[in-house]
Amino acid sequence: MRRLAVLAIVLFWCSPVALAQVSTTELQVVQLYTQDELLQLIRQNQHLKRVKADDCQLVKDIEARADIMKLPSYQFLFGDMLAYGVCVPLNVERGWDLMLSAANQGLPEALEQIGRYYQQGKFVQKDLTKAQHYLFEAGSMGNLNAQVRLAELLLAGVGSPVDYETVYRWLHHSVTADKNMHQRIQKALAGLGGKMPGAVLARARQPL
Repeated sequence: MRRLAVLAIVLFWCSPVALAQVSTTELQVVQLYTQDELLQLIRQNQHLKRVKADDCQLVKDIEARADIMKLPSYQFLFGDMLAYGVCVPLNVERGWDLMLSAANQGLPEALEQIGRYYQQGKFVQKDLTKAQHYLFEAGSMGNLNAQVRLAELLLAGVGSPVDYETVYRWLHHSVTADKNMHQRIQKALAGLGGKMPGAVLARARQPL
């Protein structure tokens, strides 16, 4: 009976059905994200959902690219995973360090998130001066979320009127299909425009 059972197992794994099952499993292996794909996921705030949707299969690869290769996009991703405990044990301190490293390498999405966290007091003590610094850096690199947040800070009395023209120019020439973002931009432009002299306002509206 034991020989028959062993023979049945051998025949099963050599059968076309078994081979098809193995092939199907191999086809389901998740490929690591390209830089462009990962950045798009980050911009859409879908990066953590994607890691979870991929059943946490890529954690080791993500960690290697963050810690060994020090790629800023992967530092941002792995840092966010650690900060929220997504597919890894929660480690806010290490997560923050990785996100800060990505920001210091000039990743606009990381700069915006660090600025936003300083603005909100999330994971760190609230610091609007630091928030403004990081948001301005991200905004100067074209990050629309940072530009809008910076405008809202200026309208709340944080920062210098010297920045009104620059931030107004960014938003005046911005493009977005997001209706909520469009409304925030319009509100920010109206607020900043009301604080600027006519000549400065006209200059900020000039074509780039």
